[in-house]
Amino acid sequence: MGRASAAGQGGSSPFPVHDFHTHSTLSDGALSPLELIRRATVAGYVAIAITDHAGPGSLERLIREVERDCQVAMGQWGIVALPGVELTHVPPGAIAEAAAAARRAGALVVVVHGETVDEPVAPGTNRAAIECGEVDILAHPGLITWEDAQLAAQRGIFLELSAKPAHAVANGHVARMAKMAGARLLVSSDNHALDFLTPQRIRQIILGAGLTEDDVEEIGIRNPRLLLERALGRARAR
Repeated sequence: MGRASAAGQGGSSPFPVHDFHTHSTLSDGALSPLELIRRATVAGYVAIAITDHAGPGSLERLIREVERDCQVAMGQWGIVALPGVELTHVPPGAIAEAAAAARRAGALVVVVHGETVDEPVAPGTNRAAIECGEVDILAHPGLITWEDAQLAAQRGIFLELSAKPAHAVANGHVARMAKMAGARLLVSSDNHALDFLTPQRIRQIILGAGLTEDDVEEIGIRNPRLLLERALGRARAR
């Protein structure tokens, strides 16, 4: 496996980079799945999930196509490459069924496109994603309520601090709600082109959300490892 070469906490020591929210040419990304994984490998990533935008009609095809590329990349380059999906603008009432279908199709990471302040996501999406039982990450959840953050904590759902500027405007609110409720946070790139994470960038996003140096290890290292273990456990159980 690769290891990040950039500095981590305080710029003094490296830590491994995991990114569980990325997009390829299978949806609206600029790079093919294999090129995305290759560039992540060169950037020092330990693990990457390919989570292209999907709805009920496209998720099986997308997961099937990316799964093969992930297998090839893992066999040749040593990076952990995980097939996943981002359920995007799926009506709240259809999220549970779509997430379950994604699991059946082989998704090791299921992300739901949360109620970002940047897009007209249907109200109730955050709650439906948290309640359905098959979602790993609620991406850019916008002005998430404390009640939903508390439920995410109870259900073990990770809330995203986004590296994408249009979504990151609510990072401070998401961080505050998560800390109050005890929910786990992750930093994700939402990469659509060449927006790869580095330890330094992860640290900046965490601190920029109003958190502290003490949060960097938990959000930048421990939580990603926990999600990776969960995903690999699913892979072994298949």
